[in-house]
Amino acid sequence: MSDTPRSVTRVAAGLGGDVLAVLTGALSAVRPAPKPLHPDGRLRLAVLHRDGLAEPVGVPLLDGPGPVPVLARESRAVGLPAPLPDVHGLALRTTRADGRPADLLLASTGTGPVTRFVLTVGRTPYARPMTTLLPYRSSAGPLVLGVVARGEHELELRCAVAAGAWQRVGTLALGEPAPDQEISFDPVVHRPEGLEQYGWVLRLREPAYARARASRD
Repeated sequence: MSDTPRSVTRVAAGLGGDVLAVLTGALSAVRPAPKPLHPDGRLRLAVLHRDGLAEPVGVPLLDGPGPVPVLARESRAVGLPAPLPDVHGLALRTTRADGRPADLLLASTGTGPVTRFVLTVGRTPYARPMTTLLPYRSSAGPLVLGVVARGEHELELRCAVAAGAWQRVGTLALGEPAPDQEISFDPVVHRPEGLEQYGWVLRLREPAYARARASRD
């Protein structure tokens, strides 16, 4: 990949990360809780039905075909009551080959080369597409994941390298509510195999997650 797409991706994602950092800081000041963002959510059982990528990206969760059990959490970022618009979030947990959890966090954004790195608001959870907002380092390049609604209980999971075209991974079937449990999704500590955090992404994310971990402890 040329330096130009990488630079555009880093600038656009950096702006999105700056907005997220400002929002987190502002909410932390008025809501000193373990979860200043996405304070309340609904856990659901789900299954990811993977097609098998035509162009693998070096991430076993995305590359291979077949079903994968998923624990999903739907939430509102600010916690405003419906039907007020809010930034919607979707947290996904799978299990790595070594038995450790693997978390992905997505928030409502656009889907374009720049807007996939920009937060948006909606009245309902899947009125807008969702992406990971900040890219992961992968063997294929800066990788962004996203979902778009394909039905009332079905989402299409896809991925893209930097600002490139989206590639379908498969469908995420959202099922019944999951049993109540204490769970904390952490994309910094619990990364899927083949995905790494860029240093500048860690600098944006880690302070907020470190504060949340300390509050829980």
